[in-house]
Amino acid sequence: MDRLELQQLIRGIIVATVTPFDDNFEVDCGRIYELAQWWVENGLVEGKAVIKTCSVMGEMLSLADHEWPMVVRTVVQAVDGRVPVIGTIHGKDTKRSIDDALRAQDLGAVGLQISAPTGTDPSQDDTLRYFSDMSDAIEIGMMIYNTPWMPHGGIETDTFHKMADFEHVVAIKWCDFPDYNYDDMAGLSDIFNICDNSNQPGRCFRLGGKGFLDEQATANPAHELKVLELVETGKYEEAQTLWDSVSVPINRFYSKITEKSGGSSRVKKGVLALMGHPVGSARPPSQPLSGDEMAELRDILLGLGWPVAERAGR
Repeated sequence: MDRLELQQLIRGIIVATVTPFDDNFEVDCGRIYELAQWWVENGLVEGKAVIKTCSVMGEMLSLADHEWPMVVRTVVQAVDGRVPVIGTIHGKDTKRSIDDALRAQDLGAVGLQISAPTGTDPSQDDTLRYFSDMSDAIEIGMMIYNTPWMPHGGIETDTFHKMADFEHVVAIKWCDFPDYNYDDMAGLSDIFNICDNSNQPGRCFRLGGKGFLDEQATANPAHELKVLELVETGKYEEAQTLWDSVSVPINRFYSKITEKSGGSSRVKKGVLALMGHPVGSARPPSQPLSGDEMAELRDILLGLGWPVAERAGR
């Protein structure tokens, strides 16, 4: 597919999915299949959403080389073309990245979230060559994940401008970070689909953005779909207020519990369980939410008016 075709697909709510595990911490493909179908049935479809698998939220760093293709394949089969599915590549060198990208492409993914090759301590020129080579090697789209909080992970605005002719670079996962000017995205939004990754969907769409990373769309798609409807109709402040009503308390809770145990998927897995969609715990050393933490999270969701299940699974 060419850039214009891919940009029609990689936009809207970028749903960062978790990876369900069974009681032995093995990938639960049956649960993945059920959830993926439920997401589509509840409105996460082409034109409104993208299902992103095996990212950091999906515990990619804990998945074996044979496991992430299982997840991608299962989601692709479950959604059956009704919503785009993308995979992820983080920090790898060019050769391994191309190998993984072609594998994801063969499995039916329409794109990939890809960060700079941080494992090689790249310069800006190295990063440019990396994405140029990736673009030439694949036929699916790339959403570049800018990670300036990681050593050598930051990509400068000028470097992004130099990617304007890279056919398969179609989107940028945009962030707000010291020494970066968030509003620089306005000069790139006519070239790439800019997707907010800093809890500012209203600001992003006002500047010409086309998407945002989800908060809790895996558990309550209706909330994010309403935010999307508001930003797409120019109601930026109303959209941001709705977003903040969920994002602020959830992220305050996340910041508190990480003092005891890390793992980016822990809160999403807790919310899913409380909403009646248990997906198991994160792999060790991350710990499941304690009984007290689950009770606190339940109170937060009830305060939001969300339909919490009477009896939540693990």
